[in-house]
Amino acid sequence: MTEQIQSLLTLGAQIEALLFVAPGAVSIAQLSTALGETNRTIERELESLEEQYQGRGFRLQRHLGRVQLVSAPEAGAIVEFFLGLEATSRMSQAALETLSIIAYRQPVTRPQIDAIRGVNSDGVMKTLLSKGLIQEVGRAEGPGRPILYTTTPDFLGYFGLTSIDELPPLDLPEFTPEGDVENGTVLKD
Repeated sequence: MTEQIQSLLTLGAQIEALLFVAPGAVSIAQLSTALGETNRTIERELESLEEQYQGRGFRLQRHLGRVQLVSAPEAGAIVEFFLGLEATSRMSQAALETLSIIAYRQPVTRPQIDAIRGVNSDGVMKTLLSKGLIQEVGRAEGPGRPILYTTTPDFLGYFGLTSIDELPPLDLPEFTPEGDVENGTVLKD
């Protein structure tokens, strides 16, 4: 049966079919096993598909070594209208701060997030977990073995990204304990 399918469809078409029916993101290894191809061959075909999808209504989304088909961010408004969905809800400042920290520092622990924000993030973390924008991925070594968090493919979709690499670069001024290097001012307690 597999040989018959392979003679009817290109490798790219086979990958598209699997991604279309997959309930979520799949790994390159899963695709390789299902199609009897090497990881390298699958990766090359995925890169080719990404190029073909430019300007189309869907994209390949990559996250933590997994890939899935998603609608193009530019089509968000028409998809929401067609499905009768409410406009995407606005996120609180605390949620955006927390998501930013996780996105740029992942994997990161809640105590690290709290230290950066300067406030307790328990409530915000619960909300982000319930919305599926962040996930627990393990535990850090060290006292108490705190939970490590990363963003999810839903995070990418929410912000219209196909990869975490599309996040804008952080452009923060350099600070030292002696003062603000960029502006030449001295910070005092």
